[in-house]
Amino acid sequence: MDFRQARWDEPIIFELGHTGRKGIIIPEVEDEIKKAVGNIIIPEEVLRKSLPRLPELSEVEVARHFMRLSEMSYGIDSGPVPLGSCTMKYNPKLMLKYTEDSRITLLHPLQDEETVQGILEIMYNLQKWLANIIGMDVCTLHPAAGAQGEFTGIVTIRRYHDLKGQEYKDEIVVPDSAHGTNPASASMGGFKVIEIPTFHDGNVDIEALEAAINKRTAGLMLTNPSTLGLFEENILTMEKLVHKVDGLLYYDGANLNGIMGYARPGDMGFDIAHINIHKTFSSPHGGGGPGAGPVCVKNRIVKNDIRLSDIIPGPLVIKGKNGNYRIYMPKYSPGRLRAFYANIGPLIWGFLYILALGSKGLKEVTETAVLNTNYFMKLLKKLGAKGYSLTHGQGRFRKHETVLSAEPLKKETGVTAEDIAKGLLDRGFYAPTIYFPLIVPEALMIEFTDTETKENLEAYAKALADIEKEARRNPLKVKSRPLNVGVRRIDNVKANHPRTVTPSWRVKVLRDKGVIDSLK
Repeated sequence: MDFRQARWDEPIIFELGHTGRKGIIIPEVEDEIKKAVGNIIIPEEVLRKSLPRLPELSEVEVARHFMRLSEMSYGIDSGPVPLGSCTMKYNPKLMLKYTEDSRITLLHPLQDEETVQGILEIMYNLQKWLANIIGMDVCTLHPAAGAQGEFTGIVTIRRYHDLKGQEYKDEIVVPDSAHGTNPASASMGGFKVIEIPTFHDGNVDIEALEAAINKRTAGLMLTNPSTLGLFEENILTMEKLVHKVDGLLYYDGANLNGIMGYARPGDMGFDIAHINIHKTFSSPHGGGGPGAGPVCVKNRIVKNDIRLSDIIPGPLVIKGKNGNYRIYMPKYSPGRLRAFYANIGPLIWGFLYILALGSKGLKEVTETAVLNTNYFMKLLKKLGAKGYSLTHGQGRFRKHETVLSAEPLKKETGVTAEDIAKGLLDRGFYAPTIYFPLIVPEALMIEFTDTETKENLEAYAKALADIEKEARRNPLKVKSRPLNVGVRRIDNVKANHPRTVTPSWRVKVLRDKGVIDSLK
């Protein structure tokens, strides 16, 4: 095993530096700041009584501190991050070049619309492209990310029924394989969540769904392909059941990477859909954010001449008769969910990604993602890895991801999904999502996306097979890992003990520097 990650005994930044030490000082800027503050009357009650307790370091100390931390970290530029459903695909650096262009980064959200016609034109076209890709009619780019996109969909469902005088519709149906944010978003919107089980074939249990649908059903939230990586084969039946009671179908776009170019949610009967630009369309995810979660709707009639596109939260970009673009709030919209129009950076990224690939390229993205997943499954079988099994939809091809159960290996050796994840870290790989979805015991949710190479898939599959062999020979060795990474395995008992405290020497350093008092 030749993987060894950097391991620095790095102090926290407050423990570094020395009183009075500074980095770069630009006198002119300092003077301008002082002048500006001096000319503004600031209420006495909001003025600081003392200087902020900030670390005092030179530039070289700051640079080296964060460099050492980065050497102990792992990211998408280091290797595969197959988190499953989070679609951690590689971020093309060409897009970064344009999203960091000063003509974009120096724009102000309160500028007059006439001065940002170029950006508005891009947003206008992106709305149309996304609507076409998923088979919808109108898109708002307003939501900040996927979870807010979900909430936008829920608010739209609530608005739809309120305008129709159907306030009694207070239930949202969610499969038990759904992302955790689905029931959370529905609950935030004031709905009761009705959970539907998944059948052994990987599809939603239709009999259970039929029993749950009633006049109180406001809508259904569904991810397709599901978190199990399986396409919902009964989607058209589900659509009829929900629409029969005037419910709306909401599409969670987290797994769009598995069907893009081949199937469109709008054609399946979905009324509302959100898209994660920071997943399917490759803008940085998580710490590289921010995200963007556009929401698109079908122009379904609400009542009279009111349509779904008239009631969605947040603004749209429209093109006026004079050819100018402007931001427009739909007539019956409940308003904004955040202060400004949208997170422009990731949206520009998504626009460039679509522009670069075109319709043919987007289709190839799906082909490669699906091929990678199914090739990986075949590799595990070929390597004789019998400690991992499929609990749902055995014999079915997966789409963009798969969920393995390490339950067989646990029963034979005591080695758990968490132990396997630690073993992968020790071999230089990022671990998959573990213990989710909850319906799969000892779950390992793995997704390689379209950006991983054949060699990476083969190396990852071999690592899983090797961990299984090691578990059968010496399970305690697997349970002792990781040994080769910057941070070793913690003692879960001590970590959760109420008396676990910061070492006394560290407390003294922080108190001497005034940090503890300033954090109270």
